[in-house]
Amino acid sequence: MAKPISIIMGSQSDLETLQETINLLKEFRVGFEAKVLSAHRTPKELAQYVEAASKKGVKVFIAAAGGAAALAGVIAAHTTLPVIGIPIETKSLQGMDSLLSTVQMPAGIPVASMAIGKAGAKNAALFALEILGTVDKTIAAKLLKYKQGMREKIRKIRLSV
Repeated sequence: MAKPISIIMGSQSDLETLQETINLLKEFRVGFEAKVLSAHRTPKELAQYVEAASKKGVKVFIAAAGGAAALAGVIAAHTTLPVIGIPIETKSLQGMDSLLSTVQMPAGIPVASMAIGKAGAKNAALFALEILGTVDKTIAAKLLKYKQGMREKIRKIRLSV
């Protein structure tokens, strides 16, 4: 089974946040691979993995990191594939450090940055699916159904105030 999405986290502790991404990709039955590779602690291994990924069928990267959060940018520097960054919430600055590190990329190294934390993790999965859905009608149809389901949940809400 092809694994068109590569999820890379800078630390194993990021897995708790990324569970939102993983759950949604499983729900959509889209193949993915998840790895721990650090932009700072394993830079050579990260570059080698990213440069080989397209040959293995990867179409989109999802990168999650906290603090200095260079991971998404380093991935983007080594590929022409889309990179989606998830800033991880940190204790010291509540993820603002991660957000700024992820979103403030120099011209020519684009990274799509999501919200801090679990909402960003869920949106990263949906955005990756939307990218794949531009060429995969099955994924596009599942996304439409998913969004219709969200709409119906809201329409069914009845407030008694």
